Amino acid sequence: MKKIIGFILFWIAIGMLFMLIISNTFWGVIIIALLLLIGYNLYFCK
Repeated sequence: MKKIIGFILFWIAIGMLFMLIISNTFWGVIIIALLLLIGYNLYFCK
């Protein structure tokens, strides 16, 4: 469980760094929605 939490926190940090580079709210929201959709489909759908 610790490894999964560490993995998730690592990628959250990478995402936050990416948003610092983009610094455009519109594209940030579009990318977040797209990645949430992809993640949901990969994790929950079979």
